[in-house]
Amino acid sequence: MSGADKGNTYLEQVVAQQAVLEDDLKSRRSQSQRGAPPFPPAPAGAPGQTGPGGPGALVKRDRALGAGGSGPDSGGPGPVDVRISGFWRWKNVLVPPNAFVVHTRRGRETPLHIGLGVSFRFNPSTDSFLVVPGATQTILINAYCICGELQGVLVQGYVQWIIQDFSIAYRKLDFGDDQDPMRLVNLQLKEQAEAAIKDKVSTMGVRDVLSDKQPIIEELTARLRGVAEGEESGDEGLGLRIVTVQIKEAVVSSSRLWENLQKPYRAEQGQLARLAELQAEEVIAQREMASASLKESQRVEYERELAELRARNEAARFDTEVAEKLRRTKREHDDSRQFAELETETTRHALRMERDRHAEEAETGRLRLEREQELKRLALAAELETARARAGFRHEQALQELERDRAHAAIENERTPASVQAELIAALPGIVEKLPAPAELRSVTIGGTDPTSVAGLVAQLTAVVGALREAANDTPPDA
Repeated sequence: MSGADKGNTYLEQVVAQQAVLEDDLKSRRSQSQRGAPPFPPAPAGAPGQTGPGGPGALVKRDRALGAGGSGPDSGGPGPVDVRISGFWRWKNVLVPPNAFVVHTRRGRETPLHIGLGVSFRFNPSTDSFLVVPGATQTILINAYCICGELQGVLVQGYVQWIIQDFSIAYRKLDFGDDQDPMRLVNLQLKEQAEAAIKDKVSTMGVRDVLSDKQPIIEELTARLRGVAEGEESGDEGLGLRIVTVQIKEAVVSSSRLWENLQKPYRAEQGQLARLAELQAEEVIAQREMASASLKESQRVEYERELAELRARNEAARFDTEVAEKLRRTKREHDDSRQFAELETETTRHALRMERDRHAEEAETGRLRLEREQELKRLALAAELETARARAGFRHEQALQELERDRAHAAIENERTPASVQAELIAALPGIVEKLPAPAELRSVTIGGTDPTSVAGLVAQLTAVVGALREAANDTPPDA
């Protein structure tokens, strides 16, 4: 990829996913025995730490692939869990049922035990054994190829193989890695697979590689089976069997070329989409025009029906108005006639009422005069009766006063001088208190009168009172 090209995002995603898958396929047991993760952690800020494959996915890819994608840590599962019991020369080796084992002894050309899941007695001083996993192995392939147009293409795939004849495999293959016996075998098969893919891709065009991966799969399968399973000429091969060969991805490394390859299809799809849009717009326009025409015709029909309905309504309303006017005119004429008759009857009734009123007023005046005369006569009679009653009453009062005076005079005449004198003496203090204080005292002697008689006593008192009055009149106001 040239420096002028931008980063190929799809390529980075594919490589990162491949690195994550390769890391997941490694045996956790193998990683724990090594005491460290399969790849050193990427330094902070290193490129490729973020992206679709997770943090550090591209760094793992670079570490795993090295130069050309064949790193030392790529491989299958870790060593087999073999249990050894006993002591010194009397030991027993217990092999899992899914592991191949070969047991040899010093001085013997053929193995003592060979096969799948075979356990045996073991003497460390004379015996040796090799245990290899019997499970299917998966090799992940990242082949950076150059196609016939001299363009970089990344081809990703995987190969699954299994040990078919361990008696041949243990003699031709190197299972001597203590940590991962399959590592070197996987590495060798991986290099052969990448070489076969590169040879096949170099004879193909970019479009052929991207569109049809079957030729690459057939070429890779033929080569690996020829090496692993042997040729038809009679070569026994490596004692392995290729289970499956698959190509996952084929990605152009150059982002510019990748975009250019996609442009015709995108342009064609855009053209189809645009044509579909134009066709849809045309159909919609026709539908809209038909709908508009239908709406317009319906509107004209509705307007015509509405005009007819309005005309009928106007005619009915005109007829109704004319009939109403005729009815009102007739009603007004009848009302005028009835009103004139009513006015005539009212005038007659008013005249009759006026005449009755005058007659009633005349009768009322006559009755009023008669009543006034009667009232005057009654008032005069009442006054005469009242005068008579008052005269009789005054006469009665005069008679009563006369009788009372006679009785009083008789009583007074019957009183003795001593009682009259005693009464006057008893009343003198009060009379004296009410009289003003005299400035001088004068004594008057009335001669010729008997002081012992009532007349004489009254005469004396009268003289005394007169003297006091004169004295009071002669006293100045300041005194």
